[in-house]
Amino acid sequence: MDNRVMAVGAGPGKPGKKPGPGTGKAVFRAVLAVVLVAIWLGVAGVGGPTFGKLGDVQTNDQAAFLPATAEATRALEWQAKFRTSDAIPAVVVIAGESAIDQDRIKEVAASLKDLGGLDGEIVGPFASEDGLAAQLLVPLDGNAEVDAAVDDLRTELAERIPEGTRAYVTGPAGFSADLVEAFGGIDGVLLGVALGAVFLILLLVYRSVLLPVTVLFTAVAALCAAILAVYFMAKEGWISLDGQSQGILSILVIGAATDYSLLLVARHKEALSKGQDRWEAVVTAWKRSVEPILASGGTVTVGLLCLLFSDLNSNKALGPIGASGIVFSIIAALTFLPAALALLGRKAYWPFMPKPEVRLDAEELPAGLWGRVAGFVGRHPRPIWVLTALVLAAGALGMTQLKASGVPQSELVLGQTDSRDGQLVLGEHFPGGTGSPLFAIVDESRAADLLPRIEDAGGVASAYLQAADGGPALVQAGREPQVVEGRSLISITLDDAADSDAAKATLLDLREMLHGQDPESLVGGTTATLSDTATTAQADLVKIIPLILGAILLILMLLLRSILAPVLLVATTLLSYGTAMGVSAWVFNGIFNFVGADPSVPLFGFVFLVALGVDYNIFLMTRVREESLEHGTRAGVLRGLAVTGGVITSAGVVLAATFAALGIIPIMFLLQLGFIVAFGVLLDTLVVRSLLVPALVHDLGGKVWWPSKLGRTR
Repeated sequence: MDNRVMAVGAGPGKPGKKPGPGTGKAVFRAVLAVVLVAIWLGVAGVGGPTFGKLGDVQTNDQAAFLPATAEATRALEWQAKFRTSDAIPAVVVIAGESAIDQDRIKEVAASLKDLGGLDGEIVGPFASEDGLAAQLLVPLDGNAEVDAAVDDLRTELAERIPEGTRAYVTGPAGFSADLVEAFGGIDGVLLGVALGAVFLILLLVYRSVLLPVTVLFTAVAALCAAILAVYFMAKEGWISLDGQSQGILSILVIGAATDYSLLLVARHKEALSKGQDRWEAVVTAWKRSVEPILASGGTVTVGLLCLLFSDLNSNKALGPIGASGIVFSIIAALTFLPAALALLGRKAYWPFMPKPEVRLDAEELPAGLWGRVAGFVGRHPRPIWVLTALVLAAGALGMTQLKASGVPQSELVLGQTDSRDGQLVLGEHFPGGTGSPLFAIVDESRAADLLPRIEDAGGVASAYLQAADGGPALVQAGREPQVVEGRSLISITLDDAADSDAAKATLLDLREMLHGQDPESLVGGTTATLSDTATTAQADLVKIIPLILGAILLILMLLLRSILAPVLLVATTLLSYGTAMGVSAWVFNGIFNFVGADPSVPLFGFVFLVALGVDYNIFLMTRVREESLEHGTRAGVLRGLAVTGGVITSAGVVLAATFAALGIIPIMFLLQLGFIVAFGVLLDTLVVRSLLVPALVHDLGGKVWWPSKLGRTR
């Protein structure tokens, strides 16, 4: 005789049917559900249009993200005192395969004087020594839209330059314009691709129409609420919002809100399968989901808020930006989604309604793929976790190959750009640092003595003391050096491109020499900003990682009422992070041939992979603990794996797909971060949560819950 019993809900009036709620209670529940749905519809209606306004409170100026104590920041503050305008220089390079008619280039320069967006006189042209190129320095208004001004400049040049030549716009203005253009897909394309990928996955998972739309709207509503919060924080000057943080916010909220929704929907479907009505099912699902959702969201939120201890303002800003997204994801998943499910009832799953639950004997596992996986783990726990750990450790060895010391400015945007091509042409015919000079702030009494030492330094093409009009000081011509509060400014053009490793080495040599002669001297400029940013990012890595680990451990200990289990979960997640970074390093170096990685990539990868990776272990282990209380630890972990396998895998695939969508934005940092997190999440979902953790817990048995009472079970 089959020992399994079918638990089928009785219809109205049938024996075994629990009395329904009173009319008043039913009306209250219905009104509450409608009000919650209406509130979130209103939030979406207000927050959606605000998405397009984020660009108004956004800055992509890398210098703005440095800490106030950095030498490059202090140098910029002093440079502002010497500056005669807020112009951003655009370096125009006109080159050909044969000698260029310099008189014709002068005519081109003169014709540009009426160009919109100018802030000062065009300087040049300067002819190259080989006669094959000419250079103009075009000052553009720093308070206007530089990308529009650069586009106009490029259009005008294309129409006016001599035949047989080509003009490039590079330098600070050119790179800034190309970066703005690359971020142009953040507002619409990235969001559309991410939502489309999630919707397709949800259709395949649920084979329903209403449920994917409901879950997707939960994520969109959470994003709209987060956008309102971020817009307000940026407008009030509390945070510095850049394009990278905006893109990460969209992806993070869509992925996290969908994950939390999947967990609640799984519990809701389970409750309906047990015969509960629409209201009972929602209440049961909410009660069973609230703890793991709060714990999972809490780990990510706390991990992101640890970024507030960063010295880089860009990292620091991502803390409250990302945390607000996670908080609203939790709220939406625990308010809008239950309300919508209560109103829809079983119709949410049409045409594949939840089937009555099949109750199993204590030793039985659910049928299907994850039941078979659980059985396999139960038969060979120790070989599985040992072999899996060894494979992951081997992959982690590749971390040593990750070149996260910084990326040249010309490589930030992937693919062909006018600014990158112009920088290459500039380096072929002129000193590479032309248009992006270093500058030294020195004591005015030492300036005349220090100038020749700077000129003779290796890697320096030329240097001059700045006069009041911004040009070179020529005492014999009556152009005295500019002096501000007892200091002078020396402009330094390097042999190498400002964003190159050679330029950074020259910067360090100059700082060492000048600090020895004048301890109060400061050296700044584009090269200094890039170098100090990389140094600060590496220091952040050492400082913030222990904070995140400590916070996550504490949350897990409170959730699981154990010490050993959280330690093991964090250790497995760290191993997974190392593997993801190691494999990513091999991919970046061997397949994509990237020149390096942004210094913030390891830190951001750690924040997302460790915090999000622990999420899946939380989803698993909260269910394992629930099953262990009834069946014991070894049986509980197998039942927990079998029951949660489908929903956690779906959640991991959704999150991986959303982060992979970052690859459509042609920014190296976003592509690298997207690959690392997508690969790492799949690794956590399919290997760590499916094999390593269950096998390890099964092998240890009840000891894993030490020192709680549950630790005395088998």
